[in-house]
Amino acid sequence: MIKIPKRKADSNKGDYGHVFVLAGSAGFTGAAALCSRAALLSGSGLVTLGIGKSLNPVMAKKLTEVMTKPLPETGGQALSEKAYAGIMKFSDKADCVAIGPGLSRNPGTQRLIRKLVAALKKPVVLDADGLNALEGRAELLKRAKAPVVITPHPGEMSRLAALPVKKVSAAKEKVAKEFANKYNVVCVLKGHRTVVAGPGGRKYVNSTGNPGMAKGGTGDVLTGMIASFIGQGMRPFDAAKFGVYLHGLAGDLAAEEKGEVSMLASDLLDKIPEAIKKLASS
Repeated sequence: MIKIPKRKADSNKGDYGHVFVLAGSAGFTGAAALCSRAALLSGSGLVTLGIGKSLNPVMAKKLTEVMTKPLPETGGQALSEKAYAGIMKFSDKADCVAIGPGLSRNPGTQRLIRKLVAALKKPVVLDADGLNALEGRAELLKRAKAPVVITPHPGEMSRLAALPVKKVSAAKEKVAKEFANKYNVVCVLKGHRTVVAGPGGRKYVNSTGNPGMAKGGTGDVLTGMIASFIGQGMRPFDAAKFGVYLHGLAGDLAAEEKGEVSMLASDLLDKIPEAIKKLASS
């Protein structure tokens, strides 16, 4: 198991990575908040949320420790193609870019995502609507200039790989490994016993987690965690493996306290510090 990144006495926030999160739209600001806070709680020194300008006041008030960057938006308060230049310029300051939670399937937003995947020079973690934008266009992943981690659930994997959901669910390891090799990405295929597959045949099957994590928002938390560990200097495959394990451990701790029925994605956030402490002491 990968070890928790150690902190030196003589260090500052710049030593622990800057994550740039592109997330949220009307009705889905919670996804942006969960992802951003998960990155901070996982150790990132800095987190900036790029959000549609009309939603910026809401998120600036909601997220005390997260910086916000208001960006051009569509009529549905989602990021528009006009945000491209600003995102590319700001990404120079970041160590990892997380794209997708709650971004919407607005056509303009999807075009923006596709342009970013091909152009960004910093590692990218793609989730949710970030993946939906690549439906029928998975070949774009081969044009990426930096490492890409994708975090699909079986439905998203089905659309991305053009396979029936039943086949994806029945052969998760095979599907994840083949996709990772074909498109040179790290594939985190979520679900019971989440599979992490990397180029060259690397594979990890997770042992933590429980059915109580089948709630909206838990995937957004995972995206923030993986992006955080990449930003702190872990290799993408190791960051994905570590993030998945800790995410499931936080879920198990939350289930012990709240029960599987009533636990929420925000309960996972609350348990990230305990999960990290538990792993560090073991």
